[in-house]
Amino acid sequence: MAEQEPRGLHPETLAVGYGYEPASALGAAKPPLYLTSTFVYGSAQHAKDAHRIFFNGPSQGDDAQDDHIYARLGHPNLDMLERRLAALDGAEEAAGFCSGMAAISTILLANLRPGDVVLHSLPVYGGADMLMGSVLAEFGVKALHFADGLDAAAVRRAARQAEAAGPVRMIWVETPANPTAAVVDIALLVEAAGEMAERQGFRPLVVVDNTFLGPLLQSPLALGADLCMTSLTKYCGGHSDLLAGGVSGPAKLIAPLRTLRTWLGAPMDAHTAWLLLRSLSTLHLREARASETALAIARFLEAHPKVEGVTFIGLAGPGSREHALMQRQARGCGSTFSFRIRGGEAEAFRLLDSLKLLRLAVSLGGVETLICHPASTTHFPIARDRLKEAGVTESTLRLSVGLEHRDDLIADLSQALDAV
Repeated sequence: MAEQEPRGLHPETLAVGYGYEPASALGAAKPPLYLTSTFVYGSAQHAKDAHRIFFNGPSQGDDAQDDHIYARLGHPNLDMLERRLAALDGAEEAAGFCSGMAAISTILLANLRPGDVVLHSLPVYGGADMLMGSVLAEFGVKALHFADGLDAAAVRRAARQAEAAGPVRMIWVETPANPTAAVVDIALLVEAAGEMAERQGFRPLVVVDNTFLGPLLQSPLALGADLCMTSLTKYCGGHSDLLAGGVSGPAKLIAPLRTLRTWLGAPMDAHTAWLLLRSLSTLHLREARASETALAIARFLEAHPKVEGVTFIGLAGPGSREHALMQRQARGCGSTFSFRIRGGEAEAFRLLDSLKLLRLAVSLGGVETLICHPASTTHFPIARDRLKEAGVTESTLRLSVGLEHRDDLIADLSQALDAV
């Protein structure tokens, strides 16, 4: 299927086989695993041509674009994975990384310079928050945020404030957000970027972290975003057994990321790429099952007297801002969300320690159901006032629903809530 045009094929079909041609591997039905760190040249001239093409790009008449040099620069399994991810995201190109944070770091380092401003939604993944707000701040990059990604007036006010702090080079959007599953209107931020271009003379890049929904449930590039970042560790990997990140977008924006990836030493390894090709083929089945179960659990929690609130977009009713947004922006609600129990950290810990089936662990999107207390784990380094603004309290718990039977999961949550 590697040479077939992806347009016209359904995402489920692309996820099963796109990017791999059996004829390239002796007819093997599944991709082989290329466990090699280096590649042999046919001649000295071949070696020179391969390096010239890698560093300068192909010239007319070159036929060695797919030649490989060293696995840090690229390898066959990564080629396959990147072709498939690009097709799923509706992009020209994609770049694979050794983790989601490696992808995030490379995007930011490739596009921001001292004095620049990045405007981001709130909350965002704790690692991204610390990188933008603390690490990059030491290099003169300023990070400002907006907390309501559905309020056009609030977004535009934040844009003006960001411009006053310096040239805004990037708008970073995470939707649904980690850990609350709050949503952001991608088209609104794309529109705001266009307005900023008129005022400051250039358009900031709009980058969307699509981890919570992934390529089958949301397509940020089709909504006008410039780059789509996905922590492939999560739903795309789906089995809690790998670390990977991916970025999709136009070739002119992906090429610098691949170059910087080489110097940072952050490419995806062959075994991880091979595992991802395996996992993507079942992504639509896993997401459908988990999303259905998540909705049932969210309804149970919403009705429980010891639960103060549930932040799950699947519960948004017709007429709400969230429901209207998801109708035009996404094809599903996913299966990771947060809820708040009555009380504080002590009550939250008592619930967590009383669970027997749900697993207390960070990460999300695996076949097993995971639960954690963000304020003391994934978002531990974030300032308390910032967490409060983002809607994360000492009673907030993040739940990533897996593939177990819903009745068993609800029963476990019920007995744990009884212990609170």
